Amino acid sequence: MRCLFAIAILILSMSPRALMATPSLVVDLETGAVLHSEDVGHRWYPASTTKLMTALVTFEALANNEVDLKTPVILSHKAMRQRWVKTSLKVGSAMSLEDALYAVLVSSANNVAVALAETVAGSEDAFVARMNAAAERLGLTASHFTNPNGLFDRKQTVSARDLALLSIELYQKYPQYHAIYTTAAVQIDGQDLKSYNELLTRFPGALGLKTGFVCPAGRNIAAVAERDGRRILTVVLGATTGRERSERTAKLFTEAFDGTLKPKETLLKDLANVPDVPPEDMRLRLCSDQTAIYEAKQDKLYPWGLPGQKSYLADPVPAQRHIIKTWFVPQPEFVPKPRAKPDRMLVTSAWSKVSPPPKPNLKLN
Repeated sequence: MRCLFAIAILILSMSPRALMATPSLVVDLETGAVLHSEDVGHRWYPASTTKLMTALVTFEALANNEVDLKTPVILSHKAMRQRWVKTSLKVGSAMSLEDALYAVLVSSANNVAVALAETVAGSEDAFVARMNAAAERLGLTASHFTNPNGLFDRKQTVSARDLALLSIELYQKYPQYHAIYTTAAVQIDGQDLKSYNELLTRFPGALGLKTGFVCPAGRNIAAVAERDGRRILTVVLGATTGRERSERTAKLFTEAFDGTLKPKETLLKDLANVPDVPPEDMRLRLCSDQTAIYEAKQDKLYPWGLPGQKSYLADPVPAQRHIIKTWFVPQPEFVPKPRAKPDRMLVTSAWSKVSPPPKPNLKLN
């Protein structure tokens, strides 16, 4: 045991990334001008920022009238096998597709993400194929997806550059869904679940988008904020703690808005990924008996918000909340197939025989 401990210490001390300034990127959302970039082309594990691609594929299906906001999303056995926070949801629980989007993007529900994929594309595999097709179409050359929720898979990767391109496509092309990103909590059948995006309640002007965490990835975020009519996108990957992730992101936003970060000559579309470099694996640093050592080093690099240090976050404000009510479907393994446009009325009629979903209450911006 002492030998393993010594080896771990040696690895951390010798690695050029032992004290890591992990990938970060700041972009003017309207012009695409890069204001800050660090290791933006390095492959990284996306964790739940994967759900931004899940949202994009779902929005495309909505635009193509394959599904609508009332379409029931039913929790299958496969969906309920996903690791997620304990709730009253069970096999056969159903919610509207609109509510499923809130559950996925706000409370990061891994089980609902799989159920949503099955509803939109007929199966998780078919949905993942759409995710990768969208990545190829957008030129996300460091990105590959194997699931819709971001649970760890070594083959599932992104880069800060790719997440920025994805976020801009999502945010600019589908403004009717902006209200989802700004929601900081959901209530599912009476149980409150908060977003992990602390900026929504502690950084004035924060507009979303998505956080993520698994041990090999660290704490990731793709976020948008607005001030004086100007919108900025910030991506931070591999943060050690929730405090570090929130403070780093808030600091980058603050410096972008106050002019400290100046536009570079490079545009986001001109940034390139680094080919054939495996992702950094943060598991030893963040989820082992060596975590305290690494965290202490990173605290020196990113001290904001620690006792006696400046914070870029404001006092908390009440969270905007969305209420989800589920119902039960007796045929839990039936997954609604994406409907062809000519059969739309027929499919809607068939669903009306099960149990009517609640009326959508999406507030559009």
